[in-house]
Amino acid sequence: MLNHDGSVGMARVKRVGIAADHGGFQLKAELSESLRNAGYEVEDFGAYRLDGADDYPDFIIPLARAVAAAQVQRAVALCGSGVGASVAANKVPGVRAGLIHDVFSAHQGVEDDDMNVICLGGKVIGSGLALELIETFLHAHFSGAARHERRLAKVHALETGNP
Repeated sequence: MLNHDGSVGMARVKRVGIAADHGGFQLKAELSESLRNAGYEVEDFGAYRLDGADDYPDFIIPLARAVAAAQVQRAVALCGSGVGASVAANKVPGVRAGLIHDVFSAHQGVEDDDMNVICLGGKVIGSGLALELIETFLHAHFSGAARHERRLAKVHALETGNP
């Protein structure tokens, strides 16, 4: 059960990273402003200008590294479809990124899988739904259930080469 501030016996997420290539550039601008207006500290990892020739890994990888290093608590990764952002972010050990298009997955991905990066497609989702999904993601907390801990330990073993 969530408290009114979005916490479950934990501190509310306050510091959020965000990054996008040209495919998510416009959505990133809208979401960054909305998140700041909602009281979040938003760290922007670029792109800082619209460039149709840019590459999503150039922005998503620094964002994912910041999540893994706990420089930001959670992150929003955007590209045209969200797929490339998800692929790139998941290459960074300690990152658990999910391509999300529905509210159930936005909270369940955190509660069961400890998802720390939400990936969205700037060409496939509107800003209203995107903001709802991000708010849901930011207010969710990992359950810590034994079965979920066990599964994440198996994922961690893959990341560290000990399958």
